Amino acid sequence: MRKVIVYNVVSLDGYHTGPGNDISVMFPMMGPVFDTYNAELLRAADVLLVGRVSFELFQSFWPKVAENPDSEEWTPEQKELSQAGRSAETIVVSDSLRGNWPGVRIIRRADAYQQIAELKHRPGKDILMTGSRTLWNDLLARDLVDEIHLLVGNLILGEGVSVFTGKSSASLRLIDIRRWEDSDNVLLRYEVRHKSM
Repeated sequence: MRKVIVYNVVSLDGYHTGPGNDISVMFPMMGPVFDTYNAELLRAADVLLVGRVSFELFQSFWPKVAENPDSEEWTPEQKELSQAGRSAETIVVSDSLRGNWPGVRIIRRADAYQQIAELKHRPGKDILMTGSRTLWNDLLARDLVDEIHLLVGNLILGEGVSVFTGKSSASLRLIDIRRWEDSDNVLLRYEVRHKSM
């Protein structure tokens, strides 16, 4: 069965974004290591699953990289990530996203849980979620997430939006810890202990 893997950067004190859902406070923690590991996960996936807010954020940046991949404006890690994501199907869970997005499938929230459960049982590679905190917490509460990969940054924000929200209680098993010589971030990989087991 395919795995749903959640990957997010989190501040040392457990925040997903800053006050008012400000994502920019996370950028200092997201540099080359974040992009390189994201590319590694995308190469092992064939579906990128996101909510509307993350999708719109990604659309404001990544198409520019793909349109001009040789530009010196982009880091080597950004170029690598842009290439890694080209073969993955994008699925957006949203009730409000409108328009025609080539190569993007939109699932309405009422249908999402059943369709994602069915998708997990189809042959294929991993299903990756980056960002999309509300969506993946909902999926975690419904026992549809298999792994959570948290890149813990070197900043204490003091306030913001918590990475975990709602009724997403879960039992996790630590399966890997990784650090990089040129980074103060550490990656914690957890396997979700499914409630049905």
